[in-house]
Amino acid sequence: MRIDILSAVPRLLDSFLQHSILKRAQDKGLAELVVHDLRDYSSNKYRQIDDQPYGGGAGMVMMIEPIHKCIEQLKSERDYAEVIYMSPDGKMLDQPLCNRLAVEGNLILLCGHYKGVDERVREHLCTMEISVGNYVLTGGELAAAIVADSVVRLLPGVLNDETSALSDSFQDGLVAPPVYTRPANYQGWEVPAILRSGHEANIERWRHEQAVERTRQRRPEMLGD
Repeated sequence: MRIDILSAVPRLLDSFLQHSILKRAQDKGLAELVVHDLRDYSSNKYRQIDDQPYGGGAGMVMMIEPIHKCIEQLKSERDYAEVIYMSPDGKMLDQPLCNRLAVEGNLILLCGHYKGVDERVREHLCTMEISVGNYVLTGGELAAAIVADSVVRLLPGVLNDETSALSDSFQDGLVAPPVYTRPANYQGWEVPAILRSGHEANIERWRHEQAVERTRQRRPEMLGD
C-alpha cells in the first residue's frame, strides 16, 4: 500500500512517519508513505498556495491549482482507491472504516490548513472526507497521521503478532478488556486469579464479560442500550 500525504507544512509529519509501527511497515516494504509539499506545485515565485476568500471574511483559503497539480501528477503514476480530504465535517473515522481502507488500495490524504480548501477541491478532486473528531485542528496533518497509523497497522505482516489487531478495541463492537502483566502482586494490587489459572476457555469468557461490562460503563452507545 502507498499513502501520499499532501501538506502545506510537510515537516510536521517527519518524526511521526519515521518511528514505531509506520517505520517498521516501510522497512518491511509493506507500506510506502510519501509526504508532498504543496508549495512545490505553486505557479508563482513566492510558492503561494493560499489566497483571500471571495466575498471577504477572515483568514486565507488554500488554492485549487497547487492541489490539483499534485493530485493529477500522482494519479498519472499509479491508481488510487480514494482521495481523502481531512475535514472536521467529514465521515467520522472508526474501526470499520479503517478496516475497509486497509484493503482498498493506495490512498491520497489531503491536509487542510488556514480556513480550509477551495470548495471546488472537495467537489471535483476528492472522493471522501474524513474527520477524527468534533473539534478543529490547526491543520489536517495530525488527522492524516492518525488515518495512516490506523490503516497501516492492519496490513498483514506489519504487527509481530498477527492476531493483535483483531483483538483491538472496536474490532468486535466492544472496547478492549483490562490487561495485566508481571508482577502478579504489586504492593497488594493483584492480577485477577482467573488470568493466572491457565484455563483458556474460562479466561476468554472472562475477557468477553469484562469487555461487555466496560463498554456498558464507558461507551453504552456502542451496545445500543
